[in-house]
Amino acid sequence: MGAINKVGVIGGGAWGTALALTAARAGRDVVLWARDPGTVSDIRARRQNTRYLPGITFDEELNATDKLDEVVGTDAILLVTPAQTTRAMLSAIKDAGEVRGPIVLCAKGIEQSTGKLLSTVMSEELPGVDPGVLSGPSFADDVARGLPTAVTVAANSNDLAHNLCKALQSPCFRPYASTDVLGTQIGGALKNVLAIACGAVVGRKLGASAQAALTARGFAELTRVGTAMGAQGETLTGLSGLGDLVLTCSSSQSRNFSFGVRLGEGFMASELIAAGGKLAEGAYSARVAVKLAERYGIELPICATVAKMIDDNLSIDDALNTLMARPLKSETESV
Repeated sequence: MGAINKVGVIGGGAWGTALALTAARAGRDVVLWARDPGTVSDIRARRQNTRYLPGITFDEELNATDKLDEVVGTDAILLVTPAQTTRAMLSAIKDAGEVRGPIVLCAKGIEQSTGKLLSTVMSEELPGVDPGVLSGPSFADDVARGLPTAVTVAANSNDLAHNLCKALQSPCFRPYASTDVLGTQIGGALKNVLAIACGAVVGRKLGASAQAALTARGFAELTRVGTAMGAQGETLTGLSGLGDLVLTCSSSQSRNFSFGVRLGEGFMASELIAAGGKLAEGAYSARVAVKLAERYGIELPICATVAKMIDDNLSIDDALNTLMARPLKSETESV
C-alpha cells in the first residue's frame, strides 16, 4: 500500500480523541468521527473534548464529524469504539461506503456472545479489508497530553505494520511493529480481567505483596491462554502483554482496576451496576476467559474467580479463600 496521509478515527471518547491527536502530531490529516453531536461541536468550536478529556485544549487541528461516510475513504481507519460494539460498528462502516485502507482495532476485549477475537469479527464483517491492532500500556489522558508512550501495532504483513507505525510515530508516541495480530489482542483483553482482581486486592487493603503476587500469577494465566491460542512468546512478554498488564494492574486510571477496588471495598457487582455503574470491559472478558479455559483444557483460577465475583456476587473474602486454598503445585506447571 502507499503512504498513509489521511487517517480516520472512529470513536469520540477519550481514547479515540487521544489517538486522533497522536495521528495529527505525526503530521497526518485527521478526521475524527463521534456519535454525539455535542462532542463534535465541542471539538470544532473549542478544540476540547470536555466530556472525556476535561482540562485539555488541543494544539492540533482535528476535523470532527458525526457522518461516518466522511471517514471510510481515508488511507487508514482507527476503530476506537468499545469492544462489544465492534461487530455493529464494522457493519455500519460497510454500509457507509467503500473502505480504501486497513482498519486498526484499538479496543481491548473479546466478543462476549461468540468468544471471538475482534480480528476474527472483522474478517467476518469486512473480509476484504486488512486488519491491524494497536495495543499496549497507554492511558488516554497521558497520550492526549503528549506524555511519552510506547505501544505495539500489529498487522498480518510486516510492510503494513511498519507503514502504520510511520503514520503514528511522533516524539512522544513510539509504536513498535509486529505481525502477531492474534497475540497482540490476547494481552489487551485478559489484562482487563486481571486488573479487576488486582483492584479488589487493593480495595481490601491486602498489601503490596499480594498485589505483586496476583499480577505475576495473572501473567502466568495470560501466557497459558496466549500459548494455547498460538501467540508468540515475545508478544506476551512485550508491550501489549506484560507491559499493559503491569500498567493496568497498578493504577486507578484504569476503569477495570477502579471497578475492582470497589469490589474489594465490599460492594457487590450487582450493587455497582444497579447504582448506575458501567460494567468494565474486564467483566465481559472474564466470562469469555472461563470458556477459553474449558476449550483449551487449561486452568485460569484468577479469571474464573473474577467471573464469579461478577456473575455470582462472590465476596472478596470468599474469592481470596478460594484462591489461597487451591492445591499446591510447581510454579512452572502449565495448568
